[in-house]
Amino acid sequence: MKIGFVSLGCCKNLVDSEQIMGMIKRGGHEIVANPKDAQAIIVNTCGFIESAKEESINTIFKMAQYKERNLEKLIVCGCLAQRYTDTLREEIPEIDAVIPIREYDTLASQLQKILGSDTLLDKAERVISGNPWQAYVKISDGCSNRCAYCAIPLIRGDQKSRTIEDIMEEVNHLSSIGVKELTLIAQDTTKYGLDNYGELMLPELLRQVSKVEELHWIRVLYMYPDEIVDDVLQAMSESEKIVPYFDIPMQHANNRLLKLMNRRGPKEDVLKVVDKIHTMFPNATLRTTMIVGFPTETEEEFEELVDFIKEIKWDRMGAFTYSKEEDTPAYDMDGQIDEEVQNDRLARLMAVQEEISKEKNQEKIGKVIEVLVEEKEGLVDRYRGRSAADAPDEVDGQVIFTSEEPLELGTFVKVKITDAKSYDVYGTCVSE
Repeated sequence: MKIGFVSLGCCKNLVDSEQIMGMIKRGGHEIVANPKDAQAIIVNTCGFIESAKEESINTIFKMAQYKERNLEKLIVCGCLAQRYTDTLREEIPEIDAVIPIREYDTLASQLQKILGSDTLLDKAERVISGNPWQAYVKISDGCSNRCAYCAIPLIRGDQKSRTIEDIMEEVNHLSSIGVKELTLIAQDTTKYGLDNYGELMLPELLRQVSKVEELHWIRVLYMYPDEIVDDVLQAMSESEKIVPYFDIPMQHANNRLLKLMNRRGPKEDVLKVVDKIHTMFPNATLRTTMIVGFPTETEEEFEELVDFIKEIKWDRMGAFTYSKEEDTPAYDMDGQIDEEVQNDRLARLMAVQEEISKEKNQEKIGKVIEVLVEEKEGLVDRYRGRSAADAPDEVDGQVIFTSEEPLELGTFVKVKITDAKSYDVYGTCVSE
């Protein structure tokens, strides 16, 4: 069959999607980009926060419209399917099959039955859906942290780490097909290995991955501040391939709210970790994520968050308004914040960060940085790419630059920065 695929949500969900696409491709089916051509469509949904749920539902209804053409099967899987299995089956009759995450151990046999394949194998090579030089590797699934606002443990369960051998098999395969930038991901990468090895094994994993010659950049996302221990920093410092990019989801800076969120460690500990990072990695990139409008957050506590942002001057920051999620401890908390107040605080916080980002970017003017070439603009004679300070898939900004010589996508070049905006920097390709 011709099968369309829609992957929503985070890069961890994208890895699941690429594995499923590999499975169905191995079964003899054809992956098509245009849903108009699809005989079956699989929607891998996100159900993390309210806006993600809405996007998932809207996408399901949009894909269901193709049943008026030649679409025969509409299959829904992923996080929304996990949380609302029965509701989706009962309320959207256009859906032919709902496969929750808890049934992924029988995913191959279920899809084989739905799609009519002769053979579908659980273990199949992933289909890299984005740029062929970049890939994510999920080192564990689920989460055992139990943050008060988060539904991930309800969806994915407790942390389940893969073995180093299993991960390295995938890493070696990806490097053999041309992947040059590898990003290690999990809900909490720093806690990798604690559940199956009995100890934190991220340092050992980093040492193993960095031995793969074909890899140029190795990046780690989602590092909890209390687990960025000396051995992790030491392992990162041992290889030039491991970029000094520290994605530390803080969520807030007020200790009372951090405790209420069930986040580990006070902000003072984060300040110490950041100082240690700057000492060991002078060119470190610091990224964080913040939540505004968590129940009972006062104006004074919000201002403390703003002051914290100004103090550390994060290179990158994402922020969200608190989303009230069913069955989480925060759902029934007193002191829910009005939506208008939440949005106002978010706008104020991001305005502060925009100025910090602009200031940080302007410091790069005149410097020569390494850039991964990812796109040639069609209408103007220039390229777009990313530096080691920019995570993939538009998480951060881009490097926009010109070159006198034609460049091959997926290669690394040197770019001299000549101008900077709040999120993107501009420059010219220079010879070595």
